[in-house]
Amino acid sequence: MLSRLMSGSSRSLEREYSCTVRLLDDSEYTCTIQRDAKGQYLFDLLCHHLNLLEKDYFGIRFVDPDKQRHWLEFTKSVVKQLRSQPPFTMCFRVKFYPADPAALKEEITRYLVFLQIKRDLYHGRLLCKTSDAALLAAYILQAEIGDYDSGKHPEGYSSKFQFFPKHSEKLERKIAEIHKTELRTCQEMLHFWPSLLLGLLFFKETRGSTSLNGMR
Repeated sequence: MLSRLMSGSSRSLEREYSCTVRLLDDSEYTCTIQRDAKGQYLFDLLCHHLNLLEKDYFGIRFVDPDKQRHWLEFTKSVVKQLRSQPPFTMCFRVKFYPADPAALKEEITRYLVFLQIKRDLYHGRLLCKTSDAALLAAYILQAEIGDYDSGKHPEGYSSKFQFFPKHSEKLERKIAEIHKTELRTCQEMLHFWPSLLLGLLFFKETRGSTSLNGMR
């Protein structure tokens, strides 16, 4: 009898898999799923963890054994899609940028999109003019540290932040100049709204697998 119980327990454990999902703030969410769990189940777990209601803009990305990147399909088994050995590692990312920023009602949604914009800018996936890049980076700087304060922000303070894959000292100075002279804290900034608006001007396309340089 005991051996049968132990055997049943072992089979149950074999049907459970550990999943780690990297979130947009670089933290990780770990959970256990059953062998036959669909992508929708894992996605719903994540959204519940994040208290995310506006789900349509987001998805889960993974890399298969052939190093190809895919979006997890919600109607199919997670285990069968990944085709790799557990524990599984995936990434939670923005899949679609909304065409109308005003459509985003929840602060958490705006914040997550803001984080994706920062990530895309840093990895060179947001292509724009230098002047626009400086303005966008200045908005991000404002969201990170608030209003410019000469007592807290010495010369070269913006160089501590990496907004782009590469940038010149001239661009750093321009970012700091905009932050010092043109931006002040407001309700929209508290909600990261200007950064979101600017980012959407530069990159409104669907985030399909061919448009990304990597799962970052």
